[in-house]
Amino acid sequence: MAPARGLYYGRNSPPPAEHGGRLPVALAIPGDKGPALSSLGWQAVYRLLAAEPDLSVERFFLGKGRSAPSSEESKAALSSFPVLALSASFEEDVLHLLRALKAAGISRLRADRPDPPLIVAGGPLCFLNPAPLAPFCDLMWVGEAEAGFAALLTELKAHLFAGGRKDEFLAAAADRPGVYVPGKSARPARRAVAGGGTLLAEPAFSCFTGPEATFKDALLLEVNRGCPYGCRFCAAGYVYRPPRQASLAELQDIVERTAPPKVGLVGTALTDWPDLLPFLRWLHERKVKFSLSSLRADGLSEGLLAFLRVCGVRTVTLAREAPSRRLRRAASKKLDEQDFLDAVERCARHGVNHLRVYCILGWPGETEADYRELEGFLAEIDAARARGQVRKKEFLRLTLGVSCLVPKPWTPFQWAPMASEEYLDNALRRVKAMLKPYKGFALSGDDPFLARVQGLVSRGGEDLAGLLLLAADFGGWKKGLTLWDGDPGTVLDRERGRDEAFPWEVIDLGVDRAHLWREWEKSRQDQPSPGCPPQGCERCGVCGLKNWLRREPG
Repeated sequence: MAPARGLYYGRNSPPPAEHGGRLPVALAIPGDKGPALSSLGWQAVYRLLAAEPDLSVERFFLGKGRSAPSSEESKAALSSFPVLALSASFEEDVLHLLRALKAAGISRLRADRPDPPLIVAGGPLCFLNPAPLAPFCDLMWVGEAEAGFAALLTELKAHLFAGGRKDEFLAAAADRPGVYVPGKSARPARRAVAGGGTLLAEPAFSCFTGPEATFKDALLLEVNRGCPYGCRFCAAGYVYRPPRQASLAELQDIVERTAPPKVGLVGTALTDWPDLLPFLRWLHERKVKFSLSSLRADGLSEGLLAFLRVCGVRTVTLAREAPSRRLRRAASKKLDEQDFLDAVERCARHGVNHLRVYCILGWPGETEADYRELEGFLAEIDAARARGQVRKKEFLRLTLGVSCLVPKPWTPFQWAPMASEEYLDNALRRVKAMLKPYKGFALSGDDPFLARVQGLVSRGGEDLAGLLLLAADFGGWKKGLTLWDGDPGTVLDRERGRDEAFPWEVIDLGVDRAHLWREWEKSRQDQPSPGCPPQGCERCGVCGLKNWLRREPG
């Protein structure tokens, strides 16, 4: 078994490392320790790097970045490390990263930092759109860490220890797969993919668990990566292609080696995994508790739900996505309304006491008719709950989680304008009023202002650097936007032209732009498309990824 897969500390922290003869690497993540310990991607990177004999890795939890960071292991200062590896998963994280660098006394702009430290950024934000972060980073890892990130840092160690300069290494690495070096990469950086078939060869799992984690004492375990449904709004369905699933034997082996008290299954399409119920039964036999992320209504079978209730699961999460059937067709969300109502009735009948339902507002072309249909469907949900409610003591509460559509890079909606803050505020108020007639229905809503900020950062260019610094230094996004001399409307409020160049196209993701445009046109005609076939890219070729995977990198 590969040694990188054997690192599991559970509640323990690794001891302070002796750097002698090894390259010190600061692995930093925005936010507090609790959320960080429940961030699966960051922990997977730690496992890969900590297993390398040439690297000495220490963890930094940056919080909101307002105080000088010190390492979790040795309490060393961030500024004492020659390599800083920064995790960037969400647009809101950028301010915390910039504040932490300032608090550590490290020059934030790449142009002001000719000497070490070398700042490397990775995570979903980097391969969705690296442009806003590019002015601050020396190198950005584009894609999956298992596909060569540790080897890159090992090469960096050999280069630096031989007396090589930082700029020499960046120039030499600029055009290799998985690497984007702002100002030096001559062609789009080819996304790094760990395997190209349908098997997830190295599923990620937690290095650390414990009571401080957001998901307390839970070993997070990756069941699948990517999503086969091809919903047009969902970046995960495009940036993690091809969709892959873990094997039952692999996940069982991980659980047996780590012996956790609880397992949290992570994935975009859990109910598509054919071994889900056998694996949950296997866990239950070993008295290992478990939790699940969001489920598809059409995969919540009678047998699965009955078993979940036997195991004590009392909360179920389902995705509804759009207010109306027409908008779901435009989004290519392949979900039958009756399947959803059947799932609600089934939950009520089996004594589930809390149903979380997610819905998105602010779709391109949204109309009054779509909201009237949502209002009617809420009544149907209430009726389905009543049909299934056989025991008065087991009342099914429903929380409608409403988010604002943020058109993302590398999706067909990358051409779409974003709804205004005023529109989104009004839409949320309207949905809240729709819920009032129903007992036990509650609303959990997005902040439209922050959703618009997310949209700005996710599709902006390098010219956002000034805004990011202002927001980091002067109290947050609202103050930063007031001081900034740019216009968010040029990014957010217009439909993009078919041939307009995008700042994120410094990345070669493998999905044809022509395919995304065809999907955008079909969305405007309310026409869904098939998802990825179970046999994988070899039986498809529709989006261009099949030929991309066959091409030699470079």
